[in-house]
Amino acid sequence: MNRKQLVEQIFAKKTFLCVGLDTDLTKVPEFILQDDNPIFSFNKAIIDATAQYCVAYKPNLAFYECYGLKGISAFEKTIKYLKNNYPNHFIIADAKRGDIGNTSKMYAHTFFKEYDLDAVTVAPYMGEDSIKPFLEYDGKWVILLALTSNKGSSDFQLFEDKDGSRLFERVITKSQEWSTTNNLMYVVGATQGRMFEDIRKLAPENFLLVPGIGAQGGSLQEVCRYGMIKECGLLVNSSRGIIYASKDKDFAEKASIKAKELQKEMEQELAKL
Repeated sequence: MNRKQLVEQIFAKKTFLCVGLDTDLTKVPEFILQDDNPIFSFNKAIIDATAQYCVAYKPNLAFYECYGLKGISAFEKTIKYLKNNYPNHFIIADAKRGDIGNTSKMYAHTFFKEYDLDAVTVAPYMGEDSIKPFLEYDGKWVILLALTSNKGSSDFQLFEDKDGSRLFERVITKSQEWSTTNNLMYVVGATQGRMFEDIRKLAPENFLLVPGIGAQGGSLQEVCRYGMIKECGLLVNSSRGIIYASKDKDFAEKASIKAKELQKEMEQELAKL
C-alpha cells in the first residue's frame, strides 16, 4: 500500500486507527484456549469485530515467536486471513529488527517477500547499512523507532549532543537522507505530548506510528493537536485497550465498541483539517 492509497483509506473510513494484535494467551478468555489454534481464533474474532473501524493491524512478533512453531503458524494464518478477507488494511510487522547489512537483508526478505507485509518496525541504532536493505522493496515501508513511550526511552533517546540536539532528533535528521516520505515512518509514543512539535519540525510530512493510546495513558487529542498534518500523517495504535476490553464471551463485541469509540474520536479530529 503506497502513501496515496493509505491516505485514501484514512479519509474514506474516517479513521487512522491501528489495532495491535499483541495476543497473550494468559490474557485471552479461557474458553478460547480450548481451540486447536487459540491465537488465531482470538485474532480472527478481533479482526472481524474491528475491521470497519481501523485502517491497519500491527501484530507484535514477540507474542508469536514466544510460542515457537505454533506461534509462527498462528502469525502466518493471521496474515493470510487479513490478506484474503480485508485486503485494504495496512499490515505492520512490529518486529523491531535492526542488524548488520547482510542480516537485515534476510529480515527484509522475511517480512516483505515471504509474508508480503506493508511495513516493519526497525531499530536504527546500527545505522544506515542496517536500514537500507528494508528500503529496497518498492511499495513497502520502514518504520524507524524515534521517540518511544516506554519508561527507559530517556536513557538514550533524549541524550543531548554538544550542540543541544537530542539523539532521537539525530535519528530523524540523518534518516531523511536515506529515503522519502513515501516509504519512511517513525514511531513516536503518544505519551510524548508536545514533543510532537519537535518531531514535526524535523519530519513535517512523514507518517508517524503512535503507540501508547489507551492503556498507556496517551491522549489522542494531544497527539492530533501537535502531530496531525494535512494528509493526517498518523497511524495511532491501540492494543490492550481494545483486544482485552473483556475476558468473557463478549470479548469481540467489547473490542468492537472500544474500536468504534476511538474511530468516532478520530473522525472528529479529521473533520478539523
